[in-house]
Order: sequence, then structure tokens, then C-alpha cells
Amino acid sequence: MKKITIAIDGFSSTGKSTLAKQIANHLGYVYVDTGAMYRAVTYFAMQHGYITAELFDKENLILALPSIKLEFHFNPSLGFAEMYLNGVNVETEIRTIEVSNFVSKIAEVSQVRAKLVEQQQQMGQGKGIVMDGRDIGTVVFPDAELKIFMTASPETRAQRRFDELQSKGQNVSYEDVLKNVQERDYIDTNRADSPLVKAENAIEIDNSHLTREEQFELVLDLVNHRIN
Repeated sequence: MKKITIAIDGFSSTGKSTLAKQIANHLGYVYVDTGAMYRAVTYFAMQHGYITAELFDKENLILALPSIKLEFHFNPSLGFAEMYLNGVNVETEIRTIEVSNFVSKIAEVSQVRAKLVEQQQQMGQGKGIVMDGRDIGTVVFPDAELKIFMTASPETRAQRRFDELQSKGQNVSYEDVLKNVQERDYIDTNRADSPLVKAENAIEIDNSHLTREEQFELVLDLVNHRIN
């Protein structure tokens, strides 16, 4: 069967990763969570004091980029690959609201984007890949056979993110999560390097009122159409 490249872009907390995992598992494709890669770099910057609420030391972060090694290792008990930073599993650490508060600022740095985009393009050379992020259909894989752009209202996305963090035992308020979603939207869509935009030939899906199952079936139909 012909293999294709599937690019899923969209705003934060639209369920891109969940959908991408579902599609990849169904097709037997490789799944790459590019958001985890940016989160891992953000976590590295936080660990080394390059970014705090008071400062952002871009210059030293850029100098440290060659020392950052990112890898995905498949966890069979979970059914998906986890993020490793310099040999250490950081899947839990990178999913906190603290990392979320800084990740869009880290992703603005052109040198960070260049490093990660190069790695992402190498991962997808053989096709048979599902990748989600902010610039997959516009920058990483502009020739992808299927491009999806996902959106939902900020309030809907904040509620989903709030529920997820609460289920993990993180003490956050809905108001803080909503503020984070809105701030990330602004930074992601207004940055100079690879802003979040819908690719010209992408299919937009507003999943504010879709269940995961409805969304999966909708996208699977699009996938099958492209493959056949």
C-alpha cells in the first residue's frame, strides 16, 4: 500500500497529538510529536537558567544547542513514544504548565526551529509518518499528501487542558490555563519565523463539538482518500 506523509497543524490543546497517535497506530505509521521536542528544549533551558519569569538568555541557549540530544523511545505499555532529553525520560516533566508558559518563547528562536526542523525532515524521509505541530504543513513537509489544520475556541481548549492537568494531579486554575492558551495563540501566530498559519491546501477541522471518535473517523476518511 502506498505510504503518505500526514501533517497536522493547529492551535495548542486542540488534540493534535491524540489524533495523530490514533491515525499512526491505525495505519502502522511513525508518529512524531514535534511539540514534545520544543517542550524538551524549553525544559532544558529552564534547568540551566536560560529562561525564567524575569529573563530569557537566548544567546547562551543558542550556544548550548549542540549539547541537546532529543530522542523518541517507544513505550509498548503506553502505546506511544516518549521524549528523552540527553538520555533521560522527560515525558512527564515537559507536560507541566510551567513548561507551557515558556515553550512558545523558545519556539520563536530561529536557531531552535532550524535545529528541530532539520531533525523532523530527516525523520520523514521515508514517508509513512504522522507529524503534528505548528509548521508541519507549511515548513517541515510543504509537499505532504494530507494536511490538517485543527482549531477550537480558546475556552474549549483551556477546559480540555485544565481537565488534563487536574487528572495528573497538577494544582492549576482554569483562569491560568486560559491565559496560557491565549498568550500562546498570540505568540504562535505573530512570531517572525514560521508563524502558525493554515497551509493553503490544508483541510480545517474545528473540533469544538466533535468527539474523539467522530474526529478520528473524519480524518481517517481523508487519509484513505489520499492513499487510494
